[in-house]
Amino acid sequence: MSFFPSTKTAERKRYQPNLVSLMTLCANNYMLSLKLQANKTHTGDLRHFFISDFLSYSISVNEVTRYTSLITIEQKSLTGLHTLSKALKSSLHPRMTIRLYHDARMAEVISTQDIQQVKPRYDYPNSHMHQQDEKQQINQFLNEWLHLCLQLGQVHIEMPS
Repeated sequence: MSFFPSTKTAERKRYQPNLVSLMTLCANNYMLSLKLQANKTHTGDLRHFFISDFLSYSISVNEVTRYTSLITIEQKSLTGLHTLSKALKSSLHPRMTIRLYHDARMAEVISTQDIQQVKPRYDYPNSHMHQQDEKQQINQFLNEWLHLCLQLGQVHIEMPS
């Protein structure tokens, strides 16, 4: 018996995305995004969610077309960042760009911190060390952010006089 794997066992099965799971997640993210946006659905609209004294999220509407919208959700730390380097500040301010498909009722993360276009599958290993299921993981992470904003987020709402 050899300590080195044979070529048959060393061959990896190519990763196949679970489309049902991904589509369900994107549909769930769409509904949560609409709840968070409330009536802020026009280009340039911005909504802030305050989670604690040190953490908040903002959702901005970048583009609105007949069948889609493009929004950005960004995590913001509120205090103590003025002394940190730009790279460290960037890592503490994660952001995602999400395309909302109104006809299909789905939301998909199309870019995030270090990925300009999220692919459905990555070969592994790769030069950027993205996981094979990076698209699924990023959309799951968005789902967790949206749930956090809905459960703990506080929004300043102006009352009409």
